Amino acid sequence: MPYQYHEFTNGMRLVHRQQRGGVAHIGMVVNAGSRDENADQQGLAHFIEHLIFKGTKKRSNFQVLSRLENVGADMNAFTTKEDTSVYASIQTRYYRRAAELLADIVFNSVFPPGEIEKEKAVILDEINSYKDNPAEWIHDEFDELVFKDHPLGRNILGTKEKLKRYNRETIMAFHEVHYIPSRTVLTSIADIPFKKAIEIARHCFSGFSTNDSKLTRVPFSAYLSQSETRNFSRHQAHAVIGNIACHAHDERRIAMALLNNILGGPAMNSRLNMALREKNGIAYNLESNYQPFSDTGLFSIYCGTDDELMPKAIELIHKELRRFREVALSPVGIHTARTQLKGQLAISLESHQNEMLAMGKNMLTYGKVDPVGEINSKIDLVTSAHLQDLANEVFDTSRLSTLIFNKKKTNHI
Repeated sequence: MPYQYHEFTNGMRLVHRQQRGGVAHIGMVVNAGSRDENADQQGLAHFIEHLIFKGTKKRSNFQVLSRLENVGADMNAFTTKEDTSVYASIQTRYYRRAAELLADIVFNSVFPPGEIEKEKAVILDEINSYKDNPAEWIHDEFDELVFKDHPLGRNILGTKEKLKRYNRETIMAFHEVHYIPSRTVLTSIADIPFKKAIEIARHCFSGFSTNDSKLTRVPFSAYLSQSETRNFSRHQAHAVIGNIACHAHDERRIAMALLNNILGGPAMNSRLNMALREKNGIAYNLESNYQPFSDTGLFSIYCGTDDELMPKAIELIHKELRRFREVALSPVGIHTARTQLKGQLAISLESHQNEMLAMGKNMLTYGKVDPVGEINSKIDLVTSAHLQDLANEVFDTSRLSTLIFNKKKTNHI
């Protein structure tokens, strides 16, 4: 079934796809992430994502958690740089119940002071846990290196010092500005006719109004390449190498996704995996990533390996980047790369939960969701020349930033 759209009088949008089956997936994607915080609000978007489950105007914390869990549903939420998603997977017969609960927690949360203090301890533990995992932590540190004092460079979890200062008034002020219907998309995949999905959404969400505030994001434009090495008492060394890349509205973003996939995507025959792991036995943890934002993008390569092997690993990474800049893919190579990416896309959309969340994100960013056939057509338009041009821009050695976590040397007497 095709994607279907509806906009309500309060500005909230619905994107729905009817899909046969006994399980429905429904979520809300709010156009508010960590980059929408000012310097004194760092970590608030993520904090609110936790706190909306802690009580509403008509439900206690326990009642919120039990409303769907008692019928075997899976409910969760996460925060990114540019949005926050709250979602549930439930039996189709509980679709209305899930929609009503989402409306309640997203727009009606009351943020009880006692729950705020308890959840601070939870997030402080989350921050500590994160910093105990250098393979994850280095990505946030690399963001800070690349984006400097821009909101995109701030850690989504925030800092311990700022988190401890937040109170109900601080939280309510952010929530009232950002958690409004016009900044929200309701997204669903369920065996429910579109008219019924509209009727349920209207019943659950029509009571919430939207203010006329026009929020703007600070654009990022002041990139300068940076290189930094830090010493830590860790078992391995870790490195991230990268550059800014195509933003979400850049027509070259499909080519950038394809380029990234060939270099270090999930396939075992990616160039980095073949060069470092298969041929040289270096780096079990190895990948490249491309993340488009609304006004910029970030390309990065991550590698974790033995401290003594890291120089060799970095040398091989740069060799592969140089190969992309200097040698265009053959006709067979570009055809294989396109086929591989289209296959991975098809498999990822087999998870209707993933598809539902992607639908909401695409509605926020583009105002529509491209069917798989249209995406595949765009992939087929990418040529070897497009990839080589992008490689010469994004993989330009003079513009690459590098962050290395080295293993701290121990002095023995």
